[in-house]
Amino acid sequence: MPEAIESYLGYYIFFWIGDGMEPVHVHVAKEQQPNATKFWITTETVELAKDTGTVERKDMGKILRYLRRNRQQIMARWLSRFGSADLKR
Repeated sequence: MPEAIESYLGYYIFFWIGDGMEPVHVHVAKEQQPNATKFWITTETVELAKDTGTVERKDMGKILRYLRRNRQQIMARWLSRFGSADLKR
């Protein structure tokens, strides 16, 4: 089950309820769907983990910059939701 945390440029940025077993990450897509593009979130940066094509090429750089600017807030939401933050990949 997805849990939207933010939206930007018409994209949902969300966690999946079972995501707490993996390192900190978000999914991004126009709809909250299982095969959304995935980004790892660390204390230092944001990296593309899996590009499923749900983020248009023209928007990818903007999404990455947005996630990087907001990574501390995203990590805080992760900790609030899942109670721990595995930063290893």
